[in-house]
Amino acid sequence: MAQGDFVPLEGYKRLSDAEMLTQAREFTKQVQGRRSVRDFAPDPVPQEVIEQCLRAAITAPSGANRQPWHFCVASQPGLKRQIRLAAESAEMRFYRQTAPEAWLEAVKPLGTDWNKPFLETAPYLIAVFAQPLGTTFSGESVTNYYPTESVSIAVGLLLAALQHAGLASLVYTPSSMAFLAEIFKRPPKERALCLVVVGHPAQDAKVPNIPRKDLDEVCTWT
Repeated sequence: MAQGDFVPLEGYKRLSDAEMLTQAREFTKQVQGRRSVRDFAPDPVPQEVIEQCLRAAITAPSGANRQPWHFCVASQPGLKRQIRLAAESAEMRFYRQTAPEAWLEAVKPLGTDWNKPFLETAPYLIAVFAQPLGTTFSGESVTNYYPTESVSIAVGLLLAALQHAGLASLVYTPSSMAFLAEIFKRPPKERALCLVVVGHPAQDAKVPNIPRKDLDEVCTWT
């Protein structure tokens, strides 16, 4: 088996058991405060903060290191309105015509409908695209491996980074996302995975009173 070029691991500091537990608890406490927010304040957020969070996101591991993601950041009011109108058009059709009754019943506790004012109110919308096909650093066309899984990990890191920076977020997945590729003029080889809405929560923001499963319900130790 041919070996690639390797370099020494840098930046790793081994912690004591007590230090590891302390940091793990602090991080858990912080991310446990993350909620899906739909009531945003229009207050501006420095672009550099978003840039740093995106830098964290693209450290995600990916299949064969193909890094099959692209992030499009919308902050201009006209562009955000265009996204809102396209999203609401698709969502209205879905809610009124094609949404299964079981799905409508499942999202009732969340209080969602086809109205998406947060798409204009929040200062940033980050459209996340996955690339089933890509190019290597040398420009060679290749098939990307595990693009959905890889990009999903990147989104998870992005959410954690945004929470760590003191921002609220929402992962929004419209019933149809083809309009995002059109609006952002992305190539046909890409497909939209989600839209991450970012900003400060409104002063009167509310979130659904819903529980999270306990660790014992979702984890098995063997």
